[in-house]
Amino acid sequence: MKRIQAACLEQTIHFQLKEDVPHDQAVKNVREEAEHYKAMLLRNRTKHKIVSETEQPDGSILIKIKKQYNYHNVGDYLD
Repeated sequence: MKRIQAACLEQTIHFQLKEDVPHDQAVKNVREEAEHYKAMLLRNRTKHKIVSETEQPDGSILIKIKKQYNYHNVGDYLD
């Protein structure tokens, strides 16, 4: 029998600009979407660690994150 002792997801999320919106508005929307994503992690009490968050030259945002998987113990992944 096997049991998961610790689990963690490592993701790279690219919040991309919408093409059918003026550039300034698209950049604002991307920033709001990224902040909303981070707020949802906190609201859902998902253990996480943002490894890096970089704004790309076009205004899009790239977030590298480690986060809890299905409420499993995260062990030392987030240290």
